[in-house]
Amino acid sequence: MSRLNGKTAVITGGATGIGLAAAKRFIEEGAFVFVFGRRQDALDAAVASLGPNARAVKGSVSDEADLDRLYAAIKAERRTLDIVFANAGGGAQLPLGKITAEHIDETFNTNVKGLIFTVQKALPLMERGGSIILTGSSAGTTGAAAMSVYSASKAAVRNLARTWAEDLKGTGIRINVLSPGPTATDLAKNALGEEGIKAFAAMNPMQRMADPSEIGAVAAFLASDDSSFMTASEVAVDGGLAQI
Repeated sequence: MSRLNGKTAVITGGATGIGLAAAKRFIEEGAFVFVFGRRQDALDAAVASLGPNARAVKGSVSDEADLDRLYAAIKAERRTLDIVFANAGGGAQLPLGKITAEHIDETFNTNVKGLIFTVQKALPLMERGGSIILTGSSAGTTGAAAMSVYSASKAAVRNLARTWAEDLKGTGIRINVLSPGPTATDLAKNALGEEGIKAFAAMNPMQRMADPSEIGAVAAFLASDDSSFMTASEVAVDGGLAQI
């Protein structure tokens, strides 16, 4: 497996969960990977597990200065950048009637504003053949109680890919959305507990949650030339949750 041989990738939210699984797959397929995240302990553990073809940079996507440090580090060591996996994101539940300005700001600063600047600041390092992958969510196309702000942020991500594909015409850079459904990351398993996991598993036709490695495999496909005629697309890796 060498579809990404010689390529340089950055993965935000790359120290744990889907981001870490994608980093492992990218490296297995020949890439050199920078993982970016907010927790130094998680970054240290990630690099230890990923090996010599990984580097870690600490920071938040909601802080433009942190992103500038990230891309300066990539430029200094690798000069150019082939793959951007804008994966950092999150959100809490709050029902209509209890939504606060702080809740909106926190969600959109990471999921939308942070994603916008993650991509925009990467562009000067990217060349023809580059691939940008945005992490969406099945929540971007479905309705769920108390998830309106998070869902709206992920719907925005879907449309950013459409509009940026137009903006990137002629550059040779592709952009697509990877939209997971319920995924059995360590964070999700700890938060949901055994009963919660069973409940989420029952929501999709596959009757289980995804393993992070399954999402990472699709990220590698979108990063590689196997998806060379895809842009502005959304790939749902959700066990059919948002498809029926």
